[in-house]
Amino acid sequence: MENIISYIKDWGRYPLSERPFNEVDSLILCQLVYLNYEKFVPGREEKKEPVSIQSIYSHPERDVILDDYWYRQNNKELFAALAESVRFGRLKMNAYVNVINEEEETQFSAMTYFLEDGGIYVAYRGTDATLVGWKEDLNLAFSKPLPSQYLAVEYLEKAAEAFEGDFYVGGHSKGGNLAVYAAMNCREETRKRLIKVFNNDGPGFRPEIREQGNYSAIEDRVIKFIPRSSLVGMILENHGKYEIVESRGIGTFQHNTYTWKIKDGTIVRAKNMTSAKIKRDAALNEWILSLSEEEIHLFIDTLYDVISASKASDVFEFGADLKKSLQNVATAAREVDDSTRKTLQKMIRSLFEMMLENMKSGLFQS
Repeated sequence: MENIISYIKDWGRYPLSERPFNEVDSLILCQLVYLNYEKFVPGREEKKEPVSIQSIYSHPERDVILDDYWYRQNNKELFAALAESVRFGRLKMNAYVNVINEEEETQFSAMTYFLEDGGIYVAYRGTDATLVGWKEDLNLAFSKPLPSQYLAVEYLEKAAEAFEGDFYVGGHSKGGNLAVYAAMNCREETRKRLIKVFNNDGPGFRPEIREQGNYSAIEDRVIKFIPRSSLVGMILENHGKYEIVESRGIGTFQHNTYTWKIKDGTIVRAKNMTSAKIKRDAALNEWILSLSEEEIHLFIDTLYDVISASKASDVFEFGADLKKSLQNVATAAREVDDSTRKTLQKMIRSLFEMMLENMKSGLFQS
């Protein structure tokens, strides 16, 4: 069974004119946008010519694109396979944007690909290694849109103005959420140019966010993939339309796209999720939607403050000295004031009560 690296080594000899763009190609582009292209790809305002994967790969300092993200070796192998392939070697990239604003708790990055068959793909990056990016994922539980979601709409609109033709839009993790949000909130003339919207294990939306947008106008073009043990993709996922995929990963590691199984140019589908998993997801989402915005702020801010007490600047630094980081976290947790601690305990108790109630009532039994 292949993954995206072995897929491109196999299918890389086929141009898009021979085997058309597919869901695996989309997944690859959503993984590729995680790399750091600051040195090579023109920014959105630079008005420069796009650059190819091959041109970056031939540069002596090409490995700088691998900095600041997980799965360095996997990303290195994937980029090399793409550069050496007929299918994607001459794929071009432009309009690279990377914004990190800790004050506004915003991490946003996107890029536009130009396919050899004339297609255009706007890809949004998921959560990066920064702690602020991790917190922004949690903030998706808020009722009001986030700065990164507004930026996603703005990026898509500017891409539509700058480039002719129809678009694919996609992303992995938070990037999948941004892709859907941009598609359902862009102008109608832009929306008409969207071919498909790919959400690869990205969080869903609170009902009011979905209602405020124009989701019904793009619903038939949205394709959402969720691994069997998905956690991120099942957050606020209440629409029920998604494809369950097979993964070599265990538990939350299934979120890693390199673990997704590929066969014959498609992502391998799983039969279903376990009934216990469905019940847990339902209870978690019911709990999130039961909290007031003030309670959500309290929960996320407290959790973020405690994790930040590790004094790590990103998840790599946190994991580099895990023992020390956890000691700092434990110390910070003890310093939470009594009122906050009691409120958090009450909130968490309500979550377990909902889970227990779902188990007793037999909801979502398979």
